[in-house]
Amino acid sequence: MSNSPEFTQAATDAKNLKSKPTDAEMLELYGLYKQATIGDVNTDRPGMLDFTGKAKWDAWNERKGLSKEDAEKNYIDVVKKLQETYGMK
Repeated sequence: MSNSPEFTQAATDAKNLKSKPTDAEMLELYGLYKQATIGDVNTDRPGMLDFTGKAKWDAWNERKGLSKEDAEKNYIDVVKKLQETYGMK
């Protein structure tokens, strides 16, 4: 199944916020995006010195079992909240 037009627009909107969201918000977006586009994590967890890679992997793995459709809806909701908080360019 391909992603919905609303999801595609939300992904574009997430890149056009006036200010950069917090690291926690960025990880939330990343995990939901990966779950919506790929599904459950399909790679090994990065090594212990790859702190960024581990954080991203963990954010994605936390959504394990969430359907792609639900991940899309959650992603869209998070982007809407971020737009209210940070505004658009």
